Amino acid sequence: MNSQKKILLFLICFLFINIFHSNAQSTEIPKEQRLAWFKDAKFGIFIHWGIYAVNGIDESWSFYNNYISYTDYMKQLNGFTAKNYNPTEWAKLIKESGAKYTVITTKHHDGVALWNTKQNDLSIAKKTPAKKDLITPFVNAVRKENLKVGLYFSLLDWSHPDYPNFTRTKTKYKKDEKKWKSFTKFNFGQLKELTKFNPDLYWFDGDWEQSADKWKAKEIRQLLLKNNPNTFINSRLQGYGDYATPEQGVPITKPLSKFWELCMTMNNSWGFQPNDKAYKSVNQLIRILVDCISMGGNLLLDIAPKPDGTIPEEQIKILKGIGRWTNKHKEAIYGTRSGIPKEHFNGYTALSKDKTTLYLYVDNKPNGPLLIKGLKNKVNRIWVVGNGTKLSHKVVGKQYWSSVPGMLYIDVPEKVQDKDVTVIAILLKGKVDLYREEVKAIESN
Repeated sequence: MNSQKKILLFLICFLFINIFHSNAQSTEIPKEQRLAWFKDAKFGIFIHWGIYAVNGIDESWSFYNNYISYTDYMKQLNGFTAKNYNPTEWAKLIKESGAKYTVITTKHHDGVALWNTKQNDLSIAKKTPAKKDLITPFVNAVRKENLKVGLYFSLLDWSHPDYPNFTRTKTKYKKDEKKWKSFTKFNFGQLKELTKFNPDLYWFDGDWEQSADKWKAKEIRQLLLKNNPNTFINSRLQGYGDYATPEQGVPITKPLSKFWELCMTMNNSWGFQPNDKAYKSVNQLIRILVDCISMGGNLLLDIAPKPDGTIPEEQIKILKGIGRWTNKHKEAIYGTRSGIPKEHFNGYTALSKDKTTLYLYVDNKPNGPLLIKGLKNKVNRIWVVGNGTKLSHKVVGKQYWSSVPGMLYIDVPEKVQDKDVTVIAILLKGKVDLYREEVKAIESN
């Protein structure tokens, strides 16, 4: 074969490979389609449940940070009974809170699986008095309530003999390709087992200890989406995720990602810690939820069951309190989009999906009428969400010679105000239109 034919054959092969790769990439369902329900959901419940609840200590970090020996940490296996575990009650409570989805820890960094894994014997089913798979009945119960299911999975596993890291001061080995290959096979084996649940989303954690190449993050994504093309993945997969996951701190400015979720604890602990009584109030958590909604994001609020499977009374009370508010204001929560810039209203806002209804979240007792500046639209109607009371309004300061809109004032009588956050709906004529130009001095009249 002469050199010209070789070059031509190479170019044909190169073109074929690129076309094949492009077609393979295009088969992935677009993110906007896969995450459509997530964008509308706004509120989810996180569940951290594991053997760390027995002593009420920091999950996995206790031995990693040398607060307790690994041996003593693992003794908690003997006290994890799940004897009062009722996934049906859990699912009903989650639904009552107003959450549209839930994410449960299938395995934290300690390597203890909550399902009956076949990859090793470190599971609740094999090593604790519970002696059962805890994930299957939970997934089934949640789906009966028409809620979406997410599975948390720790990429790292400090208990596995072939995983290099162990504690903050000790490692098992520095470099051993054979052991790492063995661990990777184990990791993929567990992930393949989890695909049988067909979760709506995967919530990864622990990716910081290795690179994307070492985790084989690309291959993990391919595995999960091949099994369920509609599923999606959080950001903690080294660049191969679909949405951002800020933690504990409410974002000060709107996150750059179109899809995001704040994960937060009710008190200061992810797992059950009986001594941690620093619970946020229902009012504070509703206001945090509103903050997330106003920026187009979700709140994933954590609960921490006890080792016997019961949910602490404080947490039940909080979920029911949030549920009262979400049930009353559902039209101003689910399916909304981020609100108008804060220069226009001194508070949190959101918009309906078609941008013709503006929602105002009033988280205090107004000292006089509410004020909206720079709204060009004509207002068709204003009412209190949850009771339908129509509210009066007036426009002040509109000059006939100026394009600057007047100031819209809305009276909100005390008798219609919610004890936590009052929500006002404003039906606009057309899509929201805001004046964003510089206000100039008069030049002619």
